[in-house]
Amino acid sequence: MTIFTNTDDVSGLLPAEYGDLIIRPVEAASVALSVSSSVVIDAHDWHVPILTDDAGAAWVDEGDDLTNTEPKFAELVVTPSKVGAVIAISRELADDSSPEAAAAVADSIGRAIAAQVDRAYFGNLATPAPKGLDSLTGTTAPAVLSAGASWANTDPFAAAIASAQLEGATIDNFVANPVDYLQLMQLKRQVDSNEPLLGLDATSATRRLLLGVPLLASKHVEPGTIWGIPKQKAIVVIRKNVTVTTSDEVYFTTDRVAVKSTMRVGFAFPQPKALVKIELGV
Repeated sequence: MTIFTNTDDVSGLLPAEYGDLIIRPVEAASVALSVSSSVVIDAHDWHVPILTDDAGAAWVDEGDDLTNTEPKFAELVVTPSKVGAVIAISRELADDSSPEAAAAVADSIGRAIAAQVDRAYFGNLATPAPKGLDSLTGTTAPAVLSAGASWANTDPFAAAIASAQLEGATIDNFVANPVDYLQLMQLKRQVDSNEPLLGLDATSATRRLLLGVPLLASKHVEPGTIWGIPKQKAIVVIRKNVTVTTSDEVYFTTDRVAVKSTMRVGFAFPQPKALVKIELGV
């Protein structure tokens, strides 16, 4: 028998706000969510209008007619895909009604789901995972810049910032693989100096700045690649109905309880040319 969130005898483990307890750890642990805008929807799909051509404007003499022009739009449809996790917890923890017990379970599930969200966001996974940044090719390809053979200075990142500005966007975060992140952390301002090239973020002791832009790390970014991401041009779409169910039958002989959580997540990149992919060796 499956025990659902409205079953009377599991109220200690699953309070009414448990769905929020799952979403909050995912938001905290996911790099994808921290560098993107997020939208929570009730519907099956989310439709994103994409401006493909601006309305026209022109100089005219006094009294002359203005030419009537209209902007042109296309549409991007996002259908969130299901991601979930199952963990086993002790009967004692399941019966513990303390907020700390619920948070411990939620954090574990949240971290597992966040890892899969980031893996899909920075990758190009097979269906049913949503398509991420590495899937953008052809007419939907991001701007691609070369950093040369190694990370030597901030020039590629200045070029990335300028590239996004040409598209009317502003890069809010750079995201690197931890290997590349370390190499950038070790760069010095000049020879025979121990002063790091990267700036310090006054709001976070562990965060570094590249030309004033926060630099984050994710193991799900391909080594040798750093993404420049304008927050308004990368959107994570989340279905509102996060599900949490439990079962005491799967681990019956060990007196444990299985807790399963699922949520639906999709990605939208409505202006891919505003995204910048900086690569070594290109």
